[in-house]
Amino acid sequence: MKKVTITIDNQVIQVPENYTVLEAARSIGIDIPTLCYLKEINEVAACRMCLVEVEGARNLQTSCVLPVREGMVVRTNTKKVREARKATLELLLSNHNRECLTCTRNGNCELQTLADELGVKDIPFEGEKTVAPVDTSSPSIVRDPQKCILCGRCVSVCQNVQTVGVLDFTNRGFKTVVGPAFDKGIGNVPCINCGQCIAVCPVGALREKESIDYVWEAIDDPNKHVVVQTAPAVRAALGEEFGLPMGTRVTGKMVAALRRLGFDKVFDTDFGADLTIMEEGYELLHRLKNGGKLPMITSCSPGWVKFCEHYYPEFLDNLSTCKSPHEMLGAIIKSYYAEKNNIDPKDIVVVSIMPCTAKKYESQREELSHAGYQDVDYVLTTRELAKMIKEARIDFVNLPNEDFDEVLGESTGAGVIFGATGGVMEAALRTVAEVVTGKELENIDFEQVRGTEGIKEAEVKLGDLAVKVAVAHGTGNARKLLEQIKSGEKEYHFIEIMACPGGCVTGGGQPHVSAKDRMTKDIMKERAKALYDEDKAKEIRKSHENPMIKKIYKEFLGEPNSHKAHELLHTHYVERKNYPVDEENKYKEYFCDCK
Repeated sequence: MKKVTITIDNQVIQVPENYTVLEAARSIGIDIPTLCYLKEINEVAACRMCLVEVEGARNLQTSCVLPVREGMVVRTNTKKVREARKATLELLLSNHNRECLTCTRNGNCELQTLADELGVKDIPFEGEKTVAPVDTSSPSIVRDPQKCILCGRCVSVCQNVQTVGVLDFTNRGFKTVVGPAFDKGIGNVPCINCGQCIAVCPVGALREKESIDYVWEAIDDPNKHVVVQTAPAVRAALGEEFGLPMGTRVTGKMVAALRRLGFDKVFDTDFGADLTIMEEGYELLHRLKNGGKLPMITSCSPGWVKFCEHYYPEFLDNLSTCKSPHEMLGAIIKSYYAEKNNIDPKDIVVVSIMPCTAKKYESQREELSHAGYQDVDYVLTTRELAKMIKEARIDFVNLPNEDFDEVLGESTGAGVIFGATGGVMEAALRTVAEVVTGKELENIDFEQVRGTEGIKEAEVKLGDLAVKVAVAHGTGNARKLLEQIKSGEKEYHFIEIMACPGGCVTGGGQPHVSAKDRMTKDIMKERAKALYDEDKAKEIRKSHENPMIKKIYKEFLGEPNSHKAHELLHTHYVERKNYPVDEENKYKEYFCDCK
């Protein structure tokens, strides 16, 4: 690409002609502050924190949207720039709930960090403040308008990346707020609970609905047998909460920490993933051989499932009937495990540690229960687990590596890659290919379904059968794919969809990453690498070869897709309405499906 020569703070540099001044400055280590900016998602120059002085311009310019041009001379640290940035920040803080010590983002808040860096010591602007109730209507997400700085990041990710669009700016001027239309609670609109709004929020205006106190209460109850399970993606990100580099795999330390927190058993959701592959793989084969509904689409991601229920109900019959891995494992814990250990299911509390806020919603669904008990009682995000570890004063970094408990802690490499986009597809293909051909695969790495491209396609030979597969991550990409199928442009046999961009490794419950780090680090790639490394390190890398999976089918389930397996491990879905209108075409009421 053609380059232009510019000068920034007396440094003459050459940069690509499509760069902004912000990108040019950061490329040489000059960190212009930002708040609203989020690369390729929210580039709107709303917060005015990135102001710079450009020679020849009458006013200060917003560097995040200012294209470079040949001969441009930029100054980022003049008195005028510093005073403008500080005044802007003070104005933002004047209408902000500044109870920082009790805020969930204390210590990793981008607004708090800037206030420290820019030397804000007091707030000279006092006046009217936004007064709005905290929205707790969702089972997954809490929205606090009094902490919102109107940066628009959540609006952009919800509308442009996820294409859900339940958040937007409402009202005008000082009364502007971000939220659902008509002052509805976020639990009373067709939100899919993915939590990507939380992931991009620079402050504490959006957070998960915490269940930490309920879990402590269960652990402290001598009459409760508390079992914890951890999703694959958690081990790839938890270390970041304790200062370890992004993508550090902390499986053993995580298990050790959970034992020290007081859980009675520590199991691995990867076992549930292996179980899912057995059920889902055989379901796919049954559909292929018996004229079942195709394409079959994975059902592991609760955000994607809810997106389908709201926006594409015509594809509900295409969804695999399999429960997600942690729900499967929860059902097994309250049946097989309870029976083997002579424990009444009513005394078992199942806690899932998930990278996902939508799992909180999922665990409450009536369809995900058996014999009067929810499969999973509580869901904690990766961030919540980190809080519990810190509260217990556990020295996480110096913990020894420990193993999961048997039998439900045994898993394969196929189970661990569920956390990355393409992982479910690859795990399924490893098993289905060998079941169909009766032969061992020479190469079990299906590289064609890996990577972070929005939509990936491949054709895989399963014996004499050529199976067309596709992988999509982020519901915006899912929408594109489904529209192509509806129009007849594309045709597939099997599709994997994850609600979050990158899959579970960048789920709404994972550790926060600042906009600055998002600009320079590939979060999806770094965290996914940890999972693929663990896959390679596993002695067994195919779900159907897991000896404990074989054991549970022999002793309890019979065979994949058996009557008992369907009773415990499969479910159904429901069409959900969005915004019914009355005869005058006026807004009536959003459909609320939360408890």
